[in-house]
Amino acid sequence: GLLSTPRPIAGRIFHTRREGEQKQAVLYVRDSLGAPDRALVDPNDLHLEGLITLDWYYPSSDARYVAYGLSRGGDELSTLHVLETATGAALPDRIPHTQRSTVAWVDGGFYYTVHPAPGSVPLGDEHYYRRVRYHRLGDDPAKDDLVFGEGRPKEDILGVSTSADDRWVLLSAYQGWARSDLYLLDRQHPERGLATVLEGEEAIAEGWVLDGRVWLRTNLHAPNYRVVSAPCESPAVPNWQTVVPEGPHVIQSVDRTRDRLAVLRLVGATSRLATYDLDGTNEREVRLPSLGAIEILEGEHSGDRIGYTFQSFTDAPTAFVADAGTGESALVARLRAPERQGAAPVSVEQTTYKSRDGTDVTMFLVHREDVHPTGGVPTILTGYGGFNISRTPLYAAGPTAWVEAGGLFALPNLRGGGEYGESWHRAGMLAKKQNVFDDFHAAAEALVARGWTDSRHLAIAGGSNGGLLVGAALTQRPELFAAVVCTVPLLDMLRYQSFRIARFWIAEYGSAEDPAQAEWLRRYSPYHNVRAGVRYPPVLFTTAEGDSRVDPMHARKMAALLQAQSEDPESVVLLRVDRDAGHGIGKPLDKQVHDLADQYAFIAWRTGLRL
Repeated sequence: GLLSTPRPIAGRIFHTRREGEQKQAVLYVRDSLGAPDRALVDPNDLHLEGLITLDWYYPSSDARYVAYGLSRGGDELSTLHVLETATGAALPDRIPHTQRSTVAWVDGGFYYTVHPAPGSVPLGDEHYYRRVRYHRLGDDPAKDDLVFGEGRPKEDILGVSTSADDRWVLLSAYQGWARSDLYLLDRQHPERGLATVLEGEEAIAEGWVLDGRVWLRTNLHAPNYRVVSAPCESPAVPNWQTVVPEGPHVIQSVDRTRDRLAVLRLVGATSRLATYDLDGTNEREVRLPSLGAIEILEGEHSGDRIGYTFQSFTDAPTAFVADAGTGESALVARLRAPERQGAAPVSVEQTTYKSRDGTDVTMFLVHREDVHPTGGVPTILTGYGGFNISRTPLYAAGPTAWVEAGGLFALPNLRGGGEYGESWHRAGMLAKKQNVFDDFHAAAEALVARGWTDSRHLAIAGGSNGGLLVGAALTQRPELFAAVVCTVPLLDMLRYQSFRIARFWIAEYGSAEDPAQAEWLRRYSPYHNVRAGVRYPPVLFTTAEGDSRVDPMHARKMAALLQAQSEDPESVVLLRVDRDAGHGIGKPLDKQVHDLADQYAFIAWRTGLRL
C-alpha cells in the first residue's frame, strides 16, 4: 500500500492512500480528526486499468478548494484540475503541462509552476523553461500572468508558496540539488519587484512566510542545516537570525504551526521529531513508535497540528497528526501489513564499515532472528547515493517477503545521500562520484568478510540513480556478485544529458559537454566500461516506454552490448520493458506486482533462496 503525509489545513486533514487491491492512491479528506474519510479524487474510477495517476495536490489555505494533477501511463505529464472540498464538485479550470507542479493559493486564484506548450520552445526542451504564473479561478489559462522565471537558465527548477495573509509570495529556483536562489514578492507593493532572500551561494534555503517573517531551513554556513528567520521587509542573508542552530545531526525537514516550530532530524539515518517555541526554546520531543523514519512534515499554519507518516523495516506506514504544544500524536490512518501466522521475528541492526578511503559508512541489515552469518545467506544489497536523498528505514513488500523467506536485506547509507548532511552529499557528486561506488563495493566486501554471504549468494539491486550505482558495480567489480537487477537506470553517462529531463542532473553528475567533466564520467560510465572477455554476472534490466525522466535507451543499449560481447553460452542478460508505465511513479498495483515478482524470482534463482 501507499500512505502519504497528512496535511492538516484549516481544521481539515488531507492525505492519499492506496490499500488492498486498489491500483492507484486515492485523495481523502476528513472534516475533523474524528470524522470519517471522504474520497475527493479516486483515479481508480477514471480508468479501468488504473493508468490514470494522482501526481500531486495542493489545498487552499482555507481548505475550500484543492488543485491537483492527473497524468496517464506513468508519464507524469500532469494536467491541473480544481475541485471544491465540501462537495467534491469539479471546477471548469484545466491547465496542461503542469508536471511536478507546485501550487500556492491566494484569494480567488493561485500561483503555479508550468512547463511550456509543445511548439513554443525547441523540440525536446518541453521539460525545461519552467515558469511561475498566476491563475484566477474561471479565467482562460492562456491569459495567465507570467510572474517568475523569464530569463533564468532553462534547467532551473522553480517553486512557489504564499503567506497565510496572501500578502507575500516566496519564489525559489533550484540549480540541481545543492544550491537554490530565493526571492520574495510583496503583493501589496508589486512595483518594488523581487526582494532577494538568497542568491548566488553554494547553498540551499527552503521555507515559508508567516506573521511577516520568512522562515527557512538552510545549509548556508551549516552543512547539517539550521533554522533561520528574517523580516519580510528585509529578508537578505545579513538579516537572518538563527532560531535553531546547526547541530551534530542533520535537520531534514522543518515546518511551523501557529505558535511552534517542528524540526525533524536524522540521527544515524533514523528520525527524531521535536517542537520548539518560535524563538527556538522549550524543546519538546514527539515520541515515535520505534526506530524508523519520517520523510517530511506538514504543519498547520493556522492551527497547532503537525502531520507526519512513520514507517520502519518492520512497521507498515502509519499517518499521525501531533499536537505541537503537547507532543501527543493522534492516529489518522494505518496501512495493514499482511498477517502471517508463525512468521519468525525480524532483526534490524545498523553496522559500520570502512570504505576504500577509510571513511566510515553505516549500513542497515534486516533478517529473521534465526538467520545467522553462515557464509552463504542469500542477500540483496541495494543503495542510492545521490541527489541528497536519504535512504532510511522503509516498509516495502519486496524486502519484507525476501527477509521472511530467509534472506538478508542490506541497505548502506552511501555518500551522495543526505543522511549525514550536505558535506556527505557533496562527497558523492560530480568528480567525487566514484566514492559512491567505492562505498557500495566496500559494503559488499564487508558482508562477505563478516560471514554473511559470498559472491555466489550476493545480489545487488537499484533503480534510477541506484541503477547507475549497480551498473557501475557490474562493470567495476563483476566478480563480487551473483546477480544484478538494474531498474530504470542511467548507464551511458557521456550522452545522458541529451535525453528527456536529464539536463536537470548536470549539477549532480557533470556533463560530457565539458571536456574536464567528460574525463571522470568516462571513467565510470557503465556503458563505456563493458569489456570483452569479462564474465559478467547475470543481469536483469528493466525500463518503461513512458519514462519521462530516464530514457529507456540506457537499459536497451546496455543489454544489447552485454549480449553482443559475451562469449559465454551460459551468459544471462535480460531486458524487461513495461508498456503504459513510466519511471515508477503512479505505476498501477498489478504492474508493480508483476515487475517485483520478476525481479525477486530472478534474484532468488541466482542466489538459491527458496520463495
